[in-house]
Amino acid sequence: MPQLARIKLTSTNIENLTQVCQDIRSITEKTGVKVRGPQPLPTKKLKVVTRKAPSGQGTNTYDRWEMRVHRRLIDLDADDRTMRQLMRLRVPEDVFIEVNLSMR
Repeated sequence: MPQLARIKLTSTNIENLTQVCQDIRSITEKTGVKVRGPQPLPTKKLKVVTRKAPSGQGTNTYDRWEMRVHRRLIDLDADDRTMRQLMRLRVPEDVFIEVNLSMR
């Protein structure tokens, strides 16, 4: 019975995330494995609003900070050769990968 690998990629840097997705896609094309994705998941926006004047005196001015967390999902058939190549893939520090293997 074939296994299915679900790869979840998370990063705050969209360029590095798309580069890793393209690398995974090229590996699957070389090995001839059936693949679905990368499917974009909703972007999380973490917002922090702080007051500029620490004492509370003066005009009400605020600094608004935002960090966006981008996520992608890739499903592929997990055969030995493909998974070995995926484990050797160079991944930047700000891209986090989660791999789940399951039976169909």
